Amino acid sequence: MLIHGMSASPVQFERIAHDLFERGHNVFVPRLPRHGHADPLSNALERLRADDLYDAVGEYVAIARELGREVTVAGFSLGGLLAAWTAQHFDVQRAVPIAPFFGVSWIPNRLMGPVAERLLRVPNRFHWWNPILRERQFLATSGYPRYATHAIAHSYRMARSLLEEARTHRPAAEHVTIVANATEVAVNNYAIRRLYESWHRHRPESVEYSMLTGLPLSHDIVSPLRPRGLADRAHPALLQAIDPQAAAYVV
Repeated sequence: MLIHGMSASPVQFERIAHDLFERGHNVFVPRLPRHGHADPLSNALERLRADDLYDAVGEYVAIARELGREVTVAGFSLGGLLAAWTAQHFDVQRAVPIAPFFGVSWIPNRLMGPVAERLLRVPNRFHWWNPILRERQFLATSGYPRYATHAIAHSYRMARSLLEEARTHRPAAEHVTIVANATEVAVNNYAIRRLYESWHRHRPESVEYSMLTGLPLSHDIVSPLRPRGLADRAHPALLQAIDPQAAAYVV
């Protein structure tokens, strides 16, 4: 099961899904609530709430269990947060949060909570992911070129709750590999490391942390259409994290 990121669509995981299927796996790439509308400038994200995502993940895991004897859940960014939440609460065989959203890279983690609550007290706003490309970014990402501030804040509430829970409760997943990007520009690697350390204390034998190095400054290391060869460079490591038998994969 592969879970795409905020404002993206299942197309984000197209290449990884194809390669996993070629390796003999059943692959399920669901569309997150409020995502994937035909109009890239849709305002659907302004209605995204944590309960939408909690309910969706429960449904997705139930579907995935019907498709195979073992379930691996991977996700990127917001999808990475949801993969981590799945790892905490569902006894899946493997979970791989990729650059999971547990805060914003340029906001100190101790301030992220107050910032999120402040965002929820003021009117919901849409901002461009890329203020230069604006709506033209849709051609490269197959998703919405904007995000809603309340959607970010509600997502962080989920992240904060999971970080607190992970301090005292072991993950339910049999094995977890958290993948971070050393040249990350969007999500907070310090917060990701906190999650790893909490889980590793509970289950040191089954929780791993993988830091990708050598990439240009970036966040989306999954989408097959990213420039500068990002997909080609990150893909083998991501495939191996999701399916360890992929060690012999050659781009």
